[in-house]
Amino acid sequence: MTVTDHSQATADKAHSHGIIPDASRADRPTSFDVDAFPVPSGREENWRFSAVRDLKPLFADEPVDGHLEWTVPDLPAGVTLAQVPADDARARTVRAPGDRASALAVKHSGGAMALTVAANTVVDEPITIDLRGTGADVRGHLLVEIGRSAEATVVIRRTGTATYSEYVSVDLADNAGLNLVLLQQWEDDAVHAGEVVARLGRDSRLRGSVVTLGGKVVRLNTSAAFAGEGASVDLFGLYFADAGQHQEHQLFVDHAVPKCTSRVTYKGALAGATARTVWIGDVLIRAAAEGTDTYELNRNLVLTDGARADSVPNLEIETGEIEGAGHASATGRFDEEQMFYLRSRGISEEQARKLVVRGFFADLIHEIGVPAVEESLLREIELELEHVEEELEHEAAETAGE
Repeated sequence: MTVTDHSQATADKAHSHGIIPDASRADRPTSFDVDAFPVPSGREENWRFSAVRDLKPLFADEPVDGHLEWTVPDLPAGVTLAQVPADDARARTVRAPGDRASALAVKHSGGAMALTVAANTVVDEPITIDLRGTGADVRGHLLVEIGRSAEATVVIRRTGTATYSEYVSVDLADNAGLNLVLLQQWEDDAVHAGEVVARLGRDSRLRGSVVTLGGKVVRLNTSAAFAGEGASVDLFGLYFADAGQHQEHQLFVDHAVPKCTSRVTYKGALAGATARTVWIGDVLIRAAAEGTDTYELNRNLVLTDGARADSVPNLEIETGEIEGAGHASATGRFDEEQMFYLRSRGISEEQARKLVVRGFFADLIHEIGVPAVEESLLREIELELEHVEEELEHEAAETAGE
């Protein structure tokens, strides 16, 4: 059977459940051939929420010579980072790209950088790689390979500015464990389209955290496919969009084998009349995937008038022999009861708002599991909230002048 969400609702133009097509999410093409993907017009199902006009430079089949500046720590024993030729990179990629921007990233990246953790290697400290854009047009291909029974935490931080498309392949061997943290902390004019595809072997464990705070347009498409029984994936996302930002996160979890578990939890906040976020969560439970346990959740907090959040959960079930499956999505303004409680205890409206937003994001920040990153994000959210206060003051001044 197939279960889909066809409902539609709006709140101050801030929330919608899009119409889900009859075709399965798994039917979308994948290919290394760029010509398999026409230039998006914005009418296609997987591009209809996207800022196609701003992403247009990433659809051009032309060579680029820009690069990101890499800052890489001293790597521990059993961990390597090396350039891989294009043919080898394609052979080691877990799945072909799923859209034109990703296919072009592979074609014009000149090969891939491969971060490899050898089998039975346990890395105690996070491996943090900083990628800084210097204004160039850049294509990237990255392989993250975790060997059998190996464990590691990998943090990839993007800063600066670039017009950047990338394809990230994540391969977890049997019983491997990876905590992958992707931080989008771009400058305000950056444009970034990325696809992250993970394959999980038997009894492997993936924790993936995506944090998007910067950039003019950021579009991340994350997929996880189970290739062996007993594997689990936990995907967390935190995003904060203000005026002029468009942030989009698409997810696809493919339960193709029995007895696997997935949890998806994404939360976003928006402030500013042109702030826009999109979250699309697709989960497929195939006929062979008996014993599946899955749940996905998206919450959006609208802080000012005019901001818009689209949230589209979709669940396809082809077998009734499952442990559990569900999804939830909600978008709204501040919880008035919380605000009243805090204000009644002498807390200013500005401080109360900050406390509510901190509480909204607190559990997700804690899930990252890297203290230095968590502390940095708390500081960045404080800065975002200062921008919110400026926006509210501007709205109040305009209202008073009418």
